[in-house]
Amino acid sequence: MTTLTCFKAYDIRGKLGTELNEEIAYKVGRAYGQIYQPKTIVVGADIRLSSEGLKQATIKGLNDAGVDVLDLGMTGTEEVYFAAFHLDVQGGIEITASHNPMDYNGMKLVRENARPIGADSGLKDIQALAESEQFLAVEIKGRTHKYDIVPEFIDHLMTYIDPFQIKPLKLVVNAGNGAAGHVIDAIEEKFRQLNIPITFIKIHHQADGHFPNGIPNPILIENRDSTSQAVLAHQADLGIAWDGDFDRCFLFDEKGHFIEGYYIVGLLAQAFLLKQSGEKIVHDPRLVWNTLDIIEKYQGIAVQSKSGHSFIKDQMREHNAAYGGEMSAHHYFRDFAYCDSGMIPWLLVVSLLSETSQSLSSLVEDMISHFPCSGEINFKVTDTAYTIQKIFDHYADQNPSIDQTDGISLDFGTWRFNVRASNTEPLLRLNIESRLDHNPQPMQHYVDQLSALIQS
Repeated sequence: MTTLTCFKAYDIRGKLGTELNEEIAYKVGRAYGQIYQPKTIVVGADIRLSSEGLKQATIKGLNDAGVDVLDLGMTGTEEVYFAAFHLDVQGGIEITASHNPMDYNGMKLVRENARPIGADSGLKDIQALAESEQFLAVEIKGRTHKYDIVPEFIDHLMTYIDPFQIKPLKLVVNAGNGAAGHVIDAIEEKFRQLNIPITFIKIHHQADGHFPNGIPNPILIENRDSTSQAVLAHQADLGIAWDGDFDRCFLFDEKGHFIEGYYIVGLLAQAFLLKQSGEKIVHDPRLVWNTLDIIEKYQGIAVQSKSGHSFIKDQMREHNAAYGGEMSAHHYFRDFAYCDSGMIPWLLVVSLLSETSQSLSSLVEDMISHFPCSGEINFKVTDTAYTIQKIFDHYADQNPSIDQTDGISLDFGTWRFNVRASNTEPLLRLNIESRLDHNPQPMQHYVDQLSALIQS
């Protein structure tokens, strides 16, 4: 029996050829169909060169298990999520490796109403069946039909804004040659029909699986210049860049400055609590102080969750939270079946810019000045568990407050940090924040201190 190493904590991700190939994709589809026995599911794929082949293999596995498939074509992950809760289907699969390197691919799996399938909610069962290949013969194979979800998806997106309140704004949009461009085009056409005065300046817009401008991952500093420079060159009000499957969007203010996802969590929490105080807001444990400050200020209730989409969604469902945010730029919405979207956040920010007549820089400047953060710093280490224990031991005598929701968070009162192993890559991820009002040390002091410790 072959052990499949592409199964991760909350999705499937692996190196092409060895960890993930069309044969494995077929087995995943076959196992999904046999375990859940849905009548129909939706399947989509990002623009990677390997995605179409993996999609067809997955569909064949599903059909051979007796499942009908609606093939959504080239999609971002949230189009699959949307179709999975909007249509009369019992699940969905998106073929994507998001921001992973070129020689990777993967899958995100959901059940009915876009409920996530993670390690604790069925993914291990799919892995076990795919490994054992104990597939049952079915009498009637499923059939596949093509389906265009875009018009219904765009109509849903429009429910998050009041078209008549939107003021004239100029937006730089960078799809990174990923899957986002076709949705931006459809939104642009809808805006035109509704006379919404938004101008789009499109860069790296065409979907291209060769990624001539690099893998779309704006969280990497080297990938931000093109958006930043275009904002300045066009004197735009806002810059927006997406990752490959556009379930994350990254925002740049009118000065071309990249805004850390952490502060966007605070901004969106504020937007929801202004509409309805008392709502619950879910956040991850990597960076928390600004989020907690805003939730308290606007009379919400904070709920902390382990990082990762399946964990956040479970917490949101359990607490009926209006919004959930991760500092990694994943934003989740109750009205979107608790799923993450890379389109809803920027629409809400455009709405906020219009309602407040403020710039993005002025909306976040207090947050950034009161609670500076390092941004996420990644380290390649041979043994993540050993390194985390070494960090823990180093600071133990300073008696920090300890939280182990995800990795370890150590809180020293004036500064805190979280360090955790990546769920998808062999990396250690570090995030540091401080309270500027009470802290004499610059952020770089802590970055240098922890970097030296990790790399020693």
